Amino acid sequence: MGKNFIGLDTEKTAKLADSLNDLLSNYQIFYMNVRGYHWNIKGDNFFELHVKFEELYDDLLLKIDEIAERVLTLGHRPAHAYSTYIERSEVPERKDVSDGKEAMGNIVESFAKLIGKQRALLSLAGEAEDEGTVALMSDYISQQEKTVWMYRSYLGH
Repeated sequence: MGKNFIGLDTEKTAKLADSLNDLLSNYQIFYMNVRGYHWNIKGDNFFELHVKFEELYDDLLLKIDEIAERVLTLGHRPAHAYSTYIERSEVPERKDVSDGKEAMGNIVESFAKLIGKQRALLSLAGEAEDEGTVALMSDYISQQEKTVWMYRSYLGH
């Protein structure tokens, strides 16, 4: 087994990079969905949700960059085409959503998919002794679990 330039097994890092690119694809579609919610929201909670969606897409954009840079750190190339994102994403593309409850429900569903993928990556990274990816996924999971709880509370669940 060979090691890459940061001392990790090359075969295991290839699997990690592929999983991170899968996660990146899901984040990119989720990001565009949230941008659409921000732009198209209407109704009683417009002001509150317009701001909340902007906070969320700003956070998603930071994470997109971190994930892509982690792929590069592992010695691989991040996915960078929307055709790839659409092909690989399990987060469905959402169009023309203007209802706040529908948007929030979609966000909760998207986070469930992301958290599941991040848990799988956490395990894979642990097996590869990749502390950088472990730390990143741990941070995302703990932050997003709280976010999901708050969004579900907003929905009355």
